[in-house]
Amino acid sequence: MASQKTAYGPSSGDVALSIIIPTYMERESLPELIGRIEYLLRTMRFEIVIIDDASPDGTAECAESLNRSYGNIKVVSRASKLGLSSAVLDGFKRTSADILVVMDADLQHPPELLLQMYSGTRQGYDLVIASRYIEGGANEGLSLGRKILSKAAIVLAHIFIPRTRKIRDAISGFFMLRRDIIEGIKLNPIGFKILLEIIAKGNYDLVIEVPYTFKPRRKGKSNLNVKEVWNFLVHLYRLFYID
Repeated sequence: MASQKTAYGPSSGDVALSIIIPTYMERESLPELIGRIEYLLRTMRFEIVIIDDASPDGTAECAESLNRSYGNIKVVSRASKLGLSSAVLDGFKRTSADILVVMDADLQHPPELLLQMYSGTRQGYDLVIASRYIEGGANEGLSLGRKILSKAAIVLAHIFIPRTRKIRDAISGFFMLRRDIIEGIKLNPIGFKILLEIIAKGNYDLVIEVPYTFKPRRKGKSNLNVKEVWNFLVHLYRLFYID
């Protein structure tokens, strides 16, 4: 049996990359996403960890069916809608690789970027962030109002979390990290922005951002609402004043 390396799950040399995908109501997009990942990473030993928050559309059942085809998908069905950040933490606990990546299931995070991000970890970077806000990146998937909210969130993060100030997209939901940067760290995020927690608390030295274009959502609908905006503000407060 592999030894417990961190609070977030055992490490195995047999798996090079663990891909964590939180889901809620993503049955329509999941087959395409998984198919693209499986094709792109076909020469690599990897696993996909689906954490589903009791989607009533059968997302978890779809993931189980895909696993019967591919054989490298772990499906965790949670009893209720508990939130993206807690889903990612549950995913960390069930991963096997030393390199972890978090991405959405809605096809707005292009899986074609995974090999470039993985190359960054092979070059020694501890944290690789897919960024909309560096040269070559773009934010086509948001309305004007949500673009303003996104920029405002980054400004607030830069004000309250000093370690974010050299990072252009500190609220990205698409990022890759070495497992050991969260070893021994208590992560307790709320809402959508778990990357903020990792940036604020993680044991890392080298960070790189790689550009990508955030595309409009083709299927399903966004989970962003007033509650999530409030959760972001509470998260900032906790990181600045408490943690």
